[in-house]
Amino acid sequence: MRITHAEIDGFRNLTGISFDPDPDYNIISGKNAQGKTNLLEAVWILSGCRSFRGSKEKDYIHLSGSKMRSEIRLLDGLRQHNISYEMTKNTGKIIHINGVKQRGTSALFDVFKCIAFIPDDVELIKGSPERRRNFIDMAASQLNPIFVVHINKSNLILNQRNALLKEIQQGNASPSELEIWDRQAAHEGTLISYMRNEYVAQINDICGRLYKTISGGKEIMELEYRSSVFKPEDFEKPCNEVVYQQYFQKLRETQEYDIRTGMTHSGVNRDEILIKINGMSARDFGSQGQVKSAALVMKLAQAEIFRKRSKEAPVIFLDDVMGELDSTRQKFIFDMIKGMQVFITVCNESSLLPEIKGKLMRISGGRITEEC
Repeated sequence: MRITHAEIDGFRNLTGISFDPDPDYNIISGKNAQGKTNLLEAVWILSGCRSFRGSKEKDYIHLSGSKMRSEIRLLDGLRQHNISYEMTKNTGKIIHINGVKQRGTSALFDVFKCIAFIPDDVELIKGSPERRRNFIDMAASQLNPIFVVHINKSNLILNQRNALLKEIQQGNASPSELEIWDRQAAHEGTLISYMRNEYVAQINDICGRLYKTISGGKEIMELEYRSSVFKPEDFEKPCNEVVYQQYFQKLRETQEYDIRTGMTHSGVNRDEILIKINGMSARDFGSQGQVKSAALVMKLAQAEIFRKRSKEAPVIFLDDVMGELDSTRQKFIFDMIKGMQVFITVCNESSLLPEIKGKLMRISGGRITEEC
């Protein structure tokens, strides 16, 4: 998968950006706050994923502007695609894929596959369970976009259930009204649980191998999916009405507590992905170096799984990551991403390995100049 052309205008501080990327390496160099990360983010949103900064859509448009536009031409193993994302402060976003207007962002998952490495990736290890759940959900959705449908539906059901819990708590609704939401939550939650379990099993095998390499064979990394409803052996059962009922019963068991607190305490919203190094929690006991290496390995494993499953490589974004790594870790990444199209942002390109050569673009004040 390769981006062959990009045009960006009005996204944060970016103005009149237009370039044809190198099929291999694209180095975006500039001082801080000049627009390096903005450029990657403007392309990233065309993958259907939320901003890797956690930004709200309304923040895409510059404070002094009224609209933004991001567009790429993309070549995959079958054909060329054209994706555009436009937004104004008054009308909201408009997305087109090959000239066809889309109702939302979910269709983008089928077209543009991208993996971003950012400094904040350490939060995959040190952050909240929600951060790890979101990573697994996003990575699994790139392999099977139907996962996005189930995630979105589950979130809507959960919001409705939590709102009803508060109504019951205040005496404005009956507990019997929960059953219709519990049955829907059980169906969607079971599907999500099985999908998460399958993906974690895949990424665990690859993370173990990669982490062993990056640690010189001295350490072992493991990932474990911890469902709040199912035990590990439950996933050996077929995903059918029997396990739907198991999920439903779990919701019924915690119903009284849920009503008292006004929140749902069982289900996929409470799952955890445990990350261990040498049998110990990386979140609680991992050193700074172990945490950085574990986060790096998780992203590389994500790229490898996608490449093997789809028979083509995703586009790789390395945002202010390479310049912070020693030569050993840079070489490790370099070897893993060979054959992929890569976009790298750095403050100084001299911090990169000599082997990393490609198109150099300098950015200043939201505008770029290209160098050979």
